[in-house]
Amino acid sequence: MATYSADSTMSSSEEISWISWFCSLRGNEFFCEVDESYIQDKFNLTGLSDQVPHYRYALDMILDFEHEEELPDDQIQDVEQAAEALYGLIHQRYILTNRGLQKMLDKFLASDFGVCPRVMCESQAVLPVGMSDVPGESTVKLFCPRCNDVFTPKASRHQHTDGVYFGTTFPHMLFAVHPDFRPSQTMDTYQPKIYGFKLHSTAYEKMRQRREVEREVDAKVAAMRSSRKY
Repeated sequence: MATYSADSTMSSSEEISWISWFCSLRGNEFFCEVDESYIQDKFNLTGLSDQVPHYRYALDMILDFEHEEELPDDQIQDVEQAAEALYGLIHQRYILTNRGLQKMLDKFLASDFGVCPRVMCESQAVLPVGMSDVPGESTVKLFCPRCNDVFTPKASRHQHTDGVYFGTTFPHMLFAVHPDFRPSQTMDTYQPKIYGFKLHSTAYEKMRQRREVEREVDAKVAAMRSSRKY
């Protein structure tokens, strides 16, 4: 796990915030930067203190607030992990706001989340989605708005992110608020062909039945030949 240090991330002119640092980490490309003003509004964080250990320290770390008393070394890593989990849960709520939806829409239009692996979707941009709203149940998946299917992210670095940080509602809320950006739906599927001719939907079943009949005939012929020997 990467460790945040304001001193180590300073440029010649300014420091990078914890939020910017976290979102810039390899594997966190799906996250957008939550406005600090949103996090500072206690109403937006209702109920989260019961879900995240070291809540107060984790929140202060996210907002770059310093405590007068330093944490023991054996607790620092726990607080860092708690800060990442807390940010993810805040992120889930934030991306359902108008401001959050706009930030995620910009990333969608830039194909920051990747494209659909289906050939028939013609590199349609996808959106992150959770399969559950309960932490720890499922990792993030990618939703294609053209074929309405979900896929596992191609990059392994994205396959460990909790899907709850995006939730089950987000991609559908985005298109409800911004319907003009929802792509046309496609039912195009790959058509199997043999020598240029499309196969009927029952073709394989008829071939299987034909093979079964042939096996039965072969078995009977073999039995007859065997009986003649005696």
